[in-house]
Amino acid sequence: MATVSLRGIKKVYPNTEGKKKKAKKGEEFKKTNLTITEEGVLAVQEFNLEIADKEFIVLVGPSGCGKSTTLRMVAGLEEISGGDLLIDGKRMNDVAPKDRDIAMVFQSYALYPHMTVYENMAFPLKLRKMPADEIDKAVRAAAETLDITQYLERKPKALSGGQRQRVAIGRAIVREPKALLMDEPLSNLDAKLRNQMRAEIIKLRQKLDTTFMYVTHDQTEAMTLGDRIVIMKDGVIQQVGTPQEVFDHPRNLFVAGFIGMPRMNLFDAELVIKDGKYAVEVGGISVVLSDDKQANLKAQNVAPQAITLGVRPEHISLAKAGAPAITGDVDVSEMMGSSVHLHVTALGVDTIIIVQTMGLDQATLSNFAIGKSLSFDFDGSVAHVFDKNTGVNLEF
Repeated sequence: MATVSLRGIKKVYPNTEGKKKKAKKGEEFKKTNLTITEEGVLAVQEFNLEIADKEFIVLVGPSGCGKSTTLRMVAGLEEISGGDLLIDGKRMNDVAPKDRDIAMVFQSYALYPHMTVYENMAFPLKLRKMPADEIDKAVRAAAETLDITQYLERKPKALSGGQRQRVAIGRAIVREPKALLMDEPLSNLDAKLRNQMRAEIIKLRQKLDTTFMYVTHDQTEAMTLGDRIVIMKDGVIQQVGTPQEVFDHPRNLFVAGFIGMPRMNLFDAELVIKDGKYAVEVGGISVVLSDDKQANLKAQNVAPQAITLGVRPEHISLAKAGAPAITGDVDVSEMMGSSVHLHVTALGVDTIIIVQTMGLDQATLSNFAIGKSLSFDFDGSVAHVFDKNTGVNLEF
């Protein structure tokens, strides 16, 4: 268990594009979404994060956003180009990985194929020259925690992917590290096993007195595992918050589109002021925003303007007959059991609507067939207003 502080952390890789592509002094340009300066390619920029003792932090973002690079800098597997890494208040930039008292679980398991499960888990303790009886006690305790005691005499080739990943986790936790780093540990597993292992990690977290840093590109993992989520893009932190915070209050269009499944619906709209209150006008309807959104926009002194309006699929409602509404035609109807996901062409864009099927009769469900026309609206409490040019949430 430990506090981890990342202050102004930066990672620069040499620019291998050749001299003709090299940036001039003071100049920077974009290639493959990463900034390139005279120093080189900025894989991680000004990363600032304070992780509390025993906190579970998840770094999430698309491939190439810098999340694994950040984790590897904490582990000591990548050199830190700038900034300070502190563990329990001690600067760790130049401390060897073996002396940082942290453990890392990799995507590829990284087990020794010629060793048994027991020997794989005992190996880091043997390196520490711990007495044999203490090693045995620690390995068997970790194996019991992970429910792999019955596999201790097997070799990795005789285990399933999920079992191998448990062994890899066991090898990490047997050392009782201050911090446990996990780099996409479930990405090699099928969907069913991923769900099971997510539950196992949640249970494991309750049993261990350690700090977790977890990297994934899967927003479902991020939302279910993390105390807080760090959303990254192109080496830059976009937002840090609890799963509910980033879902309810995305700071920009990237976060809004990345967090939430299915994706958030986006429309061209107008932000107006009517009778002293902010409202959004879209598709011929006008929706007055909720009191908290009114307060946020007034605090920012936001002027009426063209905006990008965001509404999540689960927050769209089918309109009552005769009420002002947006209309569209159903292109795709996906029956998901407890709900139906409708792809509707409305206002010139593909709009996703989630309708709960509980209590609906067959006649009503037939109205959602491909080619049918339907009307929908939304409440002012679920509308997100983004700057049309910068993509920033105007509430903040």
